[in-house]
Amino acid sequence: MDTDKASEKNDPHHPCIVTIHIDQKPYESPNPTSGEGLYILGNVKQGLILYRKVEGNRETLAIADGPQTILLEKGEHFFSGEPREVTIIVGGAPHEWRKSKITYAEVVTLFDPTYLQHPEITYSVTYKRGHDHKPEGILSPGASVKVKDGMVFNVSATNQS
Repeated sequence: MDTDKASEKNDPHHPCIVTIHIDQKPYESPNPTSGEGLYILGNVKQGLILYRKVEGNRETLAIADGPQTILLEKGEHFFSGEPREVTIIVGGAPHEWRKSKITYAEVVTLFDPTYLQHPEITYSVTYKRGHDHKPEGILSPGASVKVKDGMVFNVSATNQS
């Protein structure tokens, strides 16, 4: 293969078509594609998560139903299933969480179940032990973050509105 064709193969502006399997059925997909594209292609039912099958002793990877770019390998396998439950720590207390992401409002509500009844109180939310691409950060109102087992959220009232 000449270098022009090799570079086209990995260039997102020149997608190619590859055969992949979703829930043991073969599909033709552009490569690269998006998480949303894979959910649509495989007709993944609402409420289920799409997982990328991996080899060896590694954690199975969840694919988010969104615009992020997914690079595919020919013959790769994906499967849909229930969201996996992880344990997150909010304000020092463990909580079981089944969604792949958590919003600012959801974190604060776990910390203070009366949060929605007191809009005059604002909170500062930070996290650590997150995913490798962003292991720590600040969670702002209206924002969300991908969760990971053992992720820690620190929440404190700022008393400012």
